[in-house]
Amino acid sequence: MKNDAIKVLIVDDVADIRENISKLMEFHSEVQIIGQAGSAAEAIAKTKELQPDVILMDINMPVMDGISATEILAVEAPQSSIIIMSVQGEQEYLRRAMIAGAKNYLVKPFTGDELLQAIKQVYGLAQKRITIAQTASNPLKQGKVVAVFSTKGGVGKTTITSNLAVALAAQTGAKVGIVDADLQFGDVALFLNIAPRSTIADLVREVDHMDAALIENHLSGFNDSVGVLAAPLRPEHAELINGAHLTAILGMMRTMFDYIIVDTAPSFTDAMLSVLDAADQILVISSMDLPTIKNVKLCLEIMESLEYNRDKIKVVLNRADSLGGMEPREVQESLRYPFASTLPSDGKTVVHSVNRGVPFVISNPETGVTKGIFALAAIIAGVDEKKPAAERSVMSKFKRLFG
Repeated sequence: MKNDAIKVLIVDDVADIRENISKLMEFHSEVQIIGQAGSAAEAIAKTKELQPDVILMDINMPVMDGISATEILAVEAPQSSIIIMSVQGEQEYLRRAMIAGAKNYLVKPFTGDELLQAIKQVYGLAQKRITIAQTASNPLKQGKVVAVFSTKGGVGKTTITSNLAVALAAQTGAKVGIVDADLQFGDVALFLNIAPRSTIADLVREVDHMDAALIENHLSGFNDSVGVLAAPLRPEHAELINGAHLTAILGMMRTMFDYIIVDTAPSFTDAMLSVLDAADQILVISSMDLPTIKNVKLCLEIMESLEYNRDKIKVVLNRADSLGGMEPREVQESLRYPFASTLPSDGKTVVHSVNRGVPFVISNPETGVTKGIFALAAIIAGVDEKKPAAERSVMSKFKRLFG
């Protein structure tokens, strides 16, 4: 028997079934049956003693059923992946098993090949999670999460998100991910002319099996350096996604990208608070009109009450030179926060960019608004604001492709 064989514990109250399962695996060197248990209590004791990689758990057993045993073992022996076995194939049993912490569900009778595939699948996913957790524990390999937020809609969050991500990738050579967390009405894919094959709503349906490979499968690529996790295609699908999902997704994406830019909805919901909590930096977007200034001021006060460090918050004034009877200095004094960046108003460039689905940092590299975005990217990355020659050549290439 190979030392690296997958260690399996069989749990069933019928001895003949345990023996039959053991015989199914007899000729597969990838698997080693290290023990059997005839009850849930015995399974819990043997799991602690033998530390199996995979537990084959029958759902129907006297005294304590397999679901209850799974709930206990998911907490007390998280290193062991549980596959529930049952003669019932109804969706409700599957749902209960997954909520309890099972990683797969097999309907009896099953073939040796079906069993082997299920064992290898759950074991492989567990190993991936261990690898990713080890990577995530290394602070040198942690990507930076930047949330683009405002409590007022229509201030340019999505425009800034999409262009900032592309500018960061071009300016630093970094790998950049975008998460469209405006879960009901997100438009990042539209702004980048992407037809997403999958969305964040599809991803969370498989959240129990989430790893970097799964997230990669749900990303839509803008180019080789920028990947997008798109918002749900329908507003009602937003109900599928909660704050815990977003926390887990951002945590995993930190191991995949140098920067993760998150577009947000203009509200302090549980989902948005989870994004703001997870963010290394929050770009609070304001503009020059009075309703926006009022809402942004309230937003900053709430963030202070949440005890966010002021260094975490950067206020960005969009459309800073728009006509409206107010001066940027007055807005800054009202908010009691200095502007980290100001972006000029350029409606013609922005609207043309959105309608074509090409970020203006590519299509209009010489405009003031593009230079403002690159300056903001430099602040986030902590690099020289001046564009290096390599970056200029990248932008020229993009312009030839999209121009």
